[in-house]
Amino acid sequence: MTDKPTFVERCGLASADRDRAVEQLLQRVQADALHTLRLCWCDLHGQLRSKHIQADALAHALQHGVSMVNTLLLKDLSDRTAWPVFQAQGTPAWLGLDGGGNVRLVPDPERLTPLPWAPGHAWLWCQAWHDSGEPVALDTRRVMQQQVQALAALGLQCRVGLEVEWHIYRMVQPATNPERAAWPGPAPEVALLHPGYRLLCDDYADACEPVLGLVQRTAQQLQLPLQSLEIEMGPSQFEAVFAATDALTAADHMVLFRHAMRQALARHGYYASFVCRPPFAHVMASGWHVHQSLWRTDSGTPVGPNQAAGGHSAQDHLGLQGAQWLAGLLHHAPALAALCVPSANGYGRFVANALAPTSICWGLDNRGALLRVLGGDGGGTGPRIENRLPEPAANPYLVLGAQIAAGMGGMAHRMTPPPPSDSPYASEHASLPSSQALALQALRQDHALGQRLGENFVRYYASIKEMEVDRHARESEAKDHDARHHFARY
Repeated sequence: MTDKPTFVERCGLASADRDRAVEQLLQRVQADALHTLRLCWCDLHGQLRSKHIQADALAHALQHGVSMVNTLLLKDLSDRTAWPVFQAQGTPAWLGLDGGGNVRLVPDPERLTPLPWAPGHAWLWCQAWHDSGEPVALDTRRVMQQQVQALAALGLQCRVGLEVEWHIYRMVQPATNPERAAWPGPAPEVALLHPGYRLLCDDYADACEPVLGLVQRTAQQLQLPLQSLEIEMGPSQFEAVFAATDALTAADHMVLFRHAMRQALARHGYYASFVCRPPFAHVMASGWHVHQSLWRTDSGTPVGPNQAAGGHSAQDHLGLQGAQWLAGLLHHAPALAALCVPSANGYGRFVANALAPTSICWGLDNRGALLRVLGGDGGGTGPRIENRLPEPAANPYLVLGAQIAAGMGGMAHRMTPPPPSDSPYASEHASLPSSQALALQALRQDHALGQRLGENFVRYYASIKEMEVDRHARESEAKDHDARHHFARY
């Protein structure tokens, strides 16, 4: 008589390697005196959800998973469920999420992150599975993994460096007054750390050293590849730059960085926000600049031109495959906006001559262009493309997964990009979508990109985001909407 298979076995995850990783994890939890494991999962909006278990429950969770209500897959940004799940046929059949039942979070035994600001606690990263043992296709990290695997089948890897603008404020009054409770809740009252409009000002950096030192130490303790912290242009605005890694690791790092900073800084009286435009007068919008390059997996060398760049075309600077990748990013740019700028708040950033793109074009080291092409540094770093479209609140798995999908589309169809632009704000260029509604329309109409990302996933994503568009249109006060739906949550 055989034992009943574990849930991990039913999912096809069991292996000798995983067994060793599980044993090593259990030993580490005991050696590091970890008493609380936060089993965490990244939702559609790039936000962490978690279930906290005690250390003595970990061995069971590693083999059988932990249940999670499936409505967390169906929430819009306000945490309202997008479909009437408790009605018969309340959700479309293709979602596979009827009745507000459960999915299971299965921990990855190789992805433990002890939390330096919360001794005894650690994040243990999970992905979602149906009770049948089938993977939840709507899990955004899984959507990205499929793109990474498709690119690997071509003998290529995408490497990504993160350049993130964000705001840090001093907390004046948290949103704790029960008379102000609402759905979604109010934002806290905050104060500036620096008055802004002095880019890279050393006086500001020195005055902000206590908080910047805390950011640096936390990032180092988490083994994030932080390279620099800088004073940005806007009031209380900063920038963090990270070394390049493979794309999936970069997405993991972005999720980790955002939530680690919000939690660690909050314990010291600061409020970190990755919303594009905080709801205050005279703010500078924050962007997330995604530096990406192609590498050959067999030789570990960057894809680029056969000789030093000297011409003016994309192929002269990026090589044939790199130029095709660039063309794919341009071709799919309207649809990419829906994934890279997933909030109504983010579209206020696209203003001419404000270091943000407004048109679909590329340029050679031009920060006004949507795509900025940069050469290698001669030290083993190949040429790269900087996509300046995303906002820092976007789901990293969707942002980076979509870059790969669009780039592969450009290669598959042998697309050729136009010449570079020296005037990216000129009127002859096609415009980026000016609103979330237009971007979602473009995503629904881009069937080629939808096939790569999954047509059901695109329907699912667009349906939920269209609920947010409708709610934003009904709100009478845009500033209050941004404060509650965006600033209070990101």
